[in-house]
Amino acid sequence: MQDLILSDNSVTDREKLDKVNDFFNQMEFVSDIDHWGKEDYWATPIEFLTTYAGDCEDFSIAKYFTLQAMGVPGEKLNLTYVKSLKFNAYHMILTYRSNPEAEPLILDNIVDQVRSASERPDLIAIYSFNGSDLRLDKQRGLGKLVGSSSRLKRWQDLIERMSVAEYGTVLFNVNSPNVCSIC
Repeated sequence: MQDLILSDNSVTDREKLDKVNDFFNQMEFVSDIDHWGKEDYWATPIEFLTTYAGDCEDFSIAKYFTLQAMGVPGEKLNLTYVKSLKFNAYHMILTYRSNPEAEPLILDNIVDQVRSASERPDLIAIYSFNGSDLRLDKQRGLGKLVGSSSRLKRWQDLIERMSVAEYGTVLFNVNSPNVCSIC
C-alpha cells in the first residue's frame, strides 16, 4: 500500500480511483464473524492489509483513507451504506463525486470496475458519511445533512484505533477529517 501511495503518478482522480479499487479488490472477502469473531467490526486499513481479508466495510474504509493519502480531497469521498438488491443485503461502498451535484462513481468490492451510480441499479443508497458529515443519501447530489459523522459509534471506534498510540507510526493523519498524510 505504501508503494501504491508513494509511487503514484496519476494525473486525474479517476486514475487514482481505478488504481486503488484494483489494488484492494485483490483482498479476500471474509465475514466479520468468521474473520474477527464479532457480528460487526470495522477494521483499520492496517488490520485489513495485514490479514489480507475483510468485509465490505473494510474494503471501503481502506480505499477511503488510501485515496486521501494520494491527494483526493476528503469532501469528494463518502462511505456509503446501500441496500444490494442482487443479494438482498445491506452493503457498504465508497463513492466519489467530482462536485456536490455530480453523479457518484462507485468503488465496490463486488464489482471490479469503478462504475457510475446509474450503472449500478442494483444498489439503493441509504446514508453516507466522511470525516465530517453524515447524510441521508440520494442518487444525485450529496443528500440531506443530518449531522456529524461523529454520531456513528463504529466510525469513532475506528478513528480511535487508528491513533499513533496504537500503531507507533501511522500512515494516515486521522485527526484531520479531510486530509491524510504519509508519515
